[in-house]
Amino acid sequence: MKMLARALAGAALSTVMFAGAASATEISFYYPIAVGGPIPKILDGYVADFEKANPDITVKAVYTGSYVDSIAKAMTAAKAGNAPDIAVLLSTDMFSLVDADAIIPFDQVATSDADKAWLGSFFPGFMANSQADGHTWGVPFQRSVIIQYYNKDAFKAAGLDPEKAPATWDELVADAKKLTVKDSSGNVTQWGLEIPSTGSTYWLFQALAVENGVTLANQDGTKVSYNDPGVVAAAQFFADLSQKEGVMPKGLVDWGTTPQDFLNGKAAMIWTTTGNLTNVKTNAKFDFGVAKLPSKVQGGSPTGGGNLYLFKTGDDARQQAALKFAQFLTTKELAADWGIKTGYVAARGDAWDTDAMKTYLASFPAAGVLRDQLAEATAELSVHDNQQVTQVLNNAIQAILASGADPKTTLDKAQQDATNLLQPYQN
Repeated sequence: MKMLARALAGAALSTVMFAGAASATEISFYYPIAVGGPIPKILDGYVADFEKANPDITVKAVYTGSYVDSIAKAMTAAKAGNAPDIAVLLSTDMFSLVDADAIIPFDQVATSDADKAWLGSFFPGFMANSQADGHTWGVPFQRSVIIQYYNKDAFKAAGLDPEKAPATWDELVADAKKLTVKDSSGNVTQWGLEIPSTGSTYWLFQALAVENGVTLANQDGTKVSYNDPGVVAAAQFFADLSQKEGVMPKGLVDWGTTPQDFLNGKAAMIWTTTGNLTNVKTNAKFDFGVAKLPSKVQGGSPTGGGNLYLFKTGDDARQQAALKFAQFLTTKELAADWGIKTGYVAARGDAWDTDAMKTYLASFPAAGVLRDQLAEATAELSVHDNQQVTQVLNNAIQAILASGADPKTTLDKAQQDATNLLQPYQN
């Protein structure tokens, strides 16, 4: 890949192994969330612990808003010569960051045996969105998969087994029909299912494509399979849930309100990120369960969430300090702590063997589903010119759901548009 080769060449020129201890080194850390709330407090605690253990390094945490805001701010700062030293950005931002020559691969600075062992400690499912052209460009931190949440009380009321979530598409439709409740006027008071179709449209739809046996993009991020017959069938199934089966609201289902609909009893089952687990656990007033997504041809879910990236700054001391901070944030102990406190998936296998995680799983066994789903996970859709190429799929799926557009015709057009956008990146 020509652009990756140029990026590596540039990184090699700017990378010199650091010798000796750093002195009064300050690094900036961009994190995608607004100021306030529990997560900044958790991160502030991690920063304080890191600085206590490394008194020669200070970390300036900058909370940069949404993921979209965060990459825009990071890229703007990089172009102005004031790049952050380390940032949490979407794993799917990898190709965009490489193409902009903004980051360096971790394996170019993490070269000791201990460093290599650290890079090899993460779940392979997460590394699929962290590696390209033989290099590790990102390290999993705030990562997730999609799981289904279901209301056990609603299952009991519908005569369903509250300990058995639907395991296949056929079971999903059958259960959702029993769980859809209408009042005397015929108005739906409880939907059987909600799968969001705004905000993260392509991500939720990718789960259906994966379950139908299709990978939406190649590993190099240069080709997509938007009009594969399995994708067309998945889109038809998605539309049928509302337009034919009547188990989901017609039109678009909002990403942001789906968890609240579940908590308010408006939806008996929802698909959403594992990142909502702590929210649901804290606020549900009913007995709930979580389960892996149902299968058609196979089981599966795309991974999601954010990676840690090292930006090019030209300062070797800051680069090494940023690497040390990344390694600190991703120790097995902190990976377990982060997963317990936030609901994101602890990104390395040995984190699940810590005493803290074992205690947590003993008190809340449902959290183990996150690890189980990860065993079937695939890379999130990620390509060059990622924002535009994924938006093409977003628009197509929303047209199919909102206006009843023909899936094959719509996805044929999406395939052509995406292929045109990716043409410059093909050898």
